Amino acid sequence: MSESIIDPIDDLVKASAQQLLQRGFRLVVAESCTGGWLAKVLTDLAGSSKWFDRGYITYSNQAKQSMLGVNRQTLEINGAVSEATVSEMTQGALQDSGADVAIAISGIAGPSGGSVEKPVGLVCFSWQLKSRDAYTCSKWFAGDRQQVRGDAVKYALQELLAQLKND
Repeated sequence: MSESIIDPIDDLVKASAQQLLQRGFRLVVAESCTGGWLAKVLTDLAGSSKWFDRGYITYSNQAKQSMLGVNRQTLEINGAVSEATVSEMTQGALQDSGADVAIAISGIAGPSGGSVEKPVGLVCFSWQLKSRDAYTCSKWFAGDRQQVRGDAVKYALQELLAQLKND
């Protein structure tokens, strides 16, 4: 008899969904380096249409500007991988959607593209409730491209859950 293995990401999605439903909130995501992975794991849960509004995959700077209203100067001064940029991504996602909560992710998943100031594995996050200022942070994840992206999705969900529980 084999043991059942529970995926921690699935558990995080279920717990987040429960918190969103209890509050009557809808979620929107704006992704860059994760390329839709966060939206995918969220919508893997049956019934997610009750609490998930939409996802934006804004890989290019142009997409961040045109779809989410990220300011060109923000990108020029801070770069796409910055807390300033992800903060504007959540603001734009909330303004453009009917959602109450937004998550944004932008990072350098590798294997190339990093620098001394912004190494491969650096990922910036923003979480924002419609009625509040964005909460942002940056994390560094070790590993290859898949590991960095997967860890970013997991961290985004962990922090979403923490934010909702503290609301």
